[in-house]
Amino acid sequence: MEIALILLVIAAIFIVRAIKVVPQQNAWIVERLGKYHATLTPGLNILVPFVDRLAYKHSLKEIPLDVPSQVCITKDNTQLTVDGILYFQVTDAMRASYGSSNYIVAITQLAQTTLRSVIGRMELDRTFEERDVINSSVVQALDEAALNWGVKVLRYEIKDLTPPPAILHSMQAQITAEREKRALIAASEGRRQEQINIATGEREAAIARSEGEKQAEINKAQGEAAAIGAVAEATAEAIRKIAAAIEQPGGQQAVQLKVAEKAVDAYAQLAQKNNTMIVPGNMGEVSGLIGTAMALMKGHKPG
Repeated sequence: MEIALILLVIAAIFIVRAIKVVPQQNAWIVERLGKYHATLTPGLNILVPFVDRLAYKHSLKEIPLDVPSQVCITKDNTQLTVDGILYFQVTDAMRASYGSSNYIVAITQLAQTTLRSVIGRMELDRTFEERDVINSSVVQALDEAALNWGVKVLRYEIKDLTPPPAILHSMQAQITAEREKRALIAASEGRRQEQINIATGEREAAIARSEGEKQAEINKAQGEAAAIGAVAEATAEAIRKIAAAIEQPGGQQAVQLKVAEKAVDAYAQLAQKNNTMIVPGNMGEVSGLIGTAMALMKGHKPG
């Protein structure tokens, strides 16, 4: 009974040491007699008990790594405290196991040295403007070195850039001055636009007034022209009627009578308005004109 129990325990130990279940997104390294033998993939795997052993376990997921903050010197000799985070992924479990004694420490140290080198080639103002350039430069340098460690560096992000307090105060003063400058420029542009709008409005108003005056003059001229035309048309119509009346029987005598009357009235008006007696140069013509008028008047009296 005791022997059976011992055999059962030994069998359980063999089963536990022989059967390995690897989780998803993991890779386990197996050594056989101290030498690399295989990389176990996710799922059920069988080992040789007491011959094979699990040497390393790696997660194949993307891993965020906080890179400790450090002081970097810019090209213009300004201290800058830089803090960042690195994202990497194990792509080759065997190299990650045997390529470096500690690939996490190696990546961290390389990220810091690369960051100091990149920052040292830039001036302070550029470090704030070109974060993407810094990030890509660090990733490129790390990715080339990490190939031997079985690691793929995905990206690097700067979390914070902190200059010394004195530099920070100067930068704040510069920003304040720049904002005040933009405010003054905006105010002057507003006044300029206001003057332009006023001038444009006055010009358009003057044009509108001149157009109105022009149209009024045109309308007045057209009205006067129409009035003159109407008067001329009426005069012409009157002349046509007079001419038609003259052609009627007795028309000639009526005209002669009217002319004689006008002549007599004219001489009478001259006599009333002037103390000087006005005598025509040819009295025979006047007497003849009067005689003709009297004869015509007698000829037209009713019988």
